[in-house]
Amino acid sequence: MKRLLIENIGTLATPEGNSARGGELQGKVKTLHNAYIYIEDGIIKAVGEGEANIDKLSAGAAGGKADALGGKSAPSKGKLVGDNEDDISILDAEGMLVTPGLVDAHTHLVFGEWRQNELEKKLKGLSYLTILAEGGGILSTVKATRGAASEELVEKAEGILDEMFDLGVTTLEAKSGYGLDRENELKQLEAIKTLKKKTPIELVSTFMGAHAVPKEYKEKGGIGREEYIDFLIDELIPEVAKKKLAEFCDVFCEKDVFSREDSMRILDAAKKHGLTPKIHTDEIVDIGGTMVAEETGAISAEHLIKCSNEGIKRLKRAGAIACLLPCTSFYLGVEYARARDMINEGVPVAMATDFNPGSCPVSNIQLVMNVGCLNYRMMPEEVLTAVTLNGAAALGRADRIGSIEVGKQADIVIWEAPDLAYLCYRMGSNPVSKVVKKGIVYE
Repeated sequence: MKRLLIENIGTLATPEGNSARGGELQGKVKTLHNAYIYIEDGIIKAVGEGEANIDKLSAGAAGGKADALGGKSAPSKGKLVGDNEDDISILDAEGMLVTPGLVDAHTHLVFGEWRQNELEKKLKGLSYLTILAEGGGILSTVKATRGAASEELVEKAEGILDEMFDLGVTTLEAKSGYGLDRENELKQLEAIKTLKKKTPIELVSTFMGAHAVPKEYKEKGGIGREEYIDFLIDELIPEVAKKKLAEFCDVFCEKDVFSREDSMRILDAAKKHGLTPKIHTDEIVDIGGTMVAEETGAISAEHLIKCSNEGIKRLKRAGAIACLLPCTSFYLGVEYARARDMINEGVPVAMATDFNPGSCPVSNIQLVMNVGCLNYRMMPEEVLTAVTLNGAAALGRADRIGSIEVGKQADIVIWEAPDLAYLCYRMGSNPVSKVVKKGIVYE
């Protein structure tokens, strides 16, 4: 049995519960001072204030001994604190802030090339849809991804994951959608599967073959569009599900991409094969994609920059999580999603990076917390819930991650910060001291 005691925690801040939190509950965070966390085999067994009673906590562990480790003397990343299975490793948090591990619930992690060549076009005012229509945007990344070997995709993504883990991310969703054919969609999903063995971060796969209509189908006009949707429904979704390469299915429900009717067909087919629906929608134009989210029972609706009052009501009725991407608005120079209205209406709000090579080449979830706090006018407590418990709920994992509670997985971040507000206030540096994933301590 591997046992770990984290003690001398200055402030422990965590949301509570096994489901997403909206309304007033989104800002309700439990705070403990001079706290400790006791962990066995990666599961939290006790959380409390004051001095931990090691004998009581370790009862039943015959012959166990305590191995005291100061904060800066912990081992380097990748090595377990404590070598003997009978040891109780003690990690001194040195009075620092402790929160749950961060959850990045929306990324496009695996792709071929960066798109810095589009920066000048953006600065000259060309819109996202205009660049896409000219063969740029998603379609240019599709071309690069198709031309990349699987090993190249894995190597590039592995470096990004290292950055994200150092920034406190312990769970991350990764979408396909840059292959748009059988071979390359499967190549992306297989790359994600390989990456799961190479990173401490827990990766969650989402199939997003409905990210755009590929060039070879688009050139056929309306007939080609229908052919591609039929291909997704009849061939690719069943194969992805059979090979267990994804848990979720996402679709880009947007003007000039996939209509509401298209999205309904694709997500209904995904559900029949056991994939849980998600939806990109109302990012550029409000085409009522929240109606699709409601009717398909989507676990989350994402982007939502143009979401209407009616759309917010639909999300509430659906019980869907609004996964918002503030750094996408920041990078594109467009308005921000109505996070404040959504929270006030009782819709749970998660925030994520939207990491991708075009509209948001941002891998730093701490920047997401900063930008979201300042531009969504979210309080630090609401921000914490957005990037922990609500993000976990958007990935169907709120019952085991997203909060520091007895029975949950020990995914924890120790911060060189005095309090929670500091994380939203301080920009441009990384205050992470240590990351704990499944009870293993990394520095």
